[in-house]
Amino acid sequence: MSLTLSLDFEYTTSIEKLWSALTDSSKLAKWVANIHTGEAMENDFKPVVGHRFQFRTQPTEWWNGIIEGEVLIVDAPNRVSYTWVSGGEKHTITWTLQDLGEGKVNLHLEQTGISSDQALNGAKYGWSNWCGKLEQVVA
Repeated sequence: MSLTLSLDFEYTTSIEKLWSALTDSSKLAKWVANIHTGEAMENDFKPVVGHRFQFRTQPTEWWNGIIEGEVLIVDAPNRVSYTWVSGGEKHTITWTLQDLGEGKVNLHLEQTGISSDQALNGAKYGWSNWCGKLEQVVA
């Protein structure tokens, strides 16, 4: 069974600022954080197709603290997609940005390859939390 998470967020910002927050390693570290500790997840992300990267945080008894990825699509400033491998699961994350005009941007997240309802609910919780922090980065 493969489930898909689909979420939309609206931000008051420019599409360029939102794109930068999604693709700049230092800005990613400000909003992608360990859900349990709040610690920033250091990373070596680059918006280059084929680039392999990691998000890293303190390991726990349940998880090694590493998310592995590879960039699949870069269509600046409209879409970026990458693999998201952690805890034995491999997902594909796709962000699609749409300028709504009047200083508003819609951000659509699609995460495919999710194995269970529990994993789907965990992903929904995690991204909803992170995208709340993303709002602070792009304000």
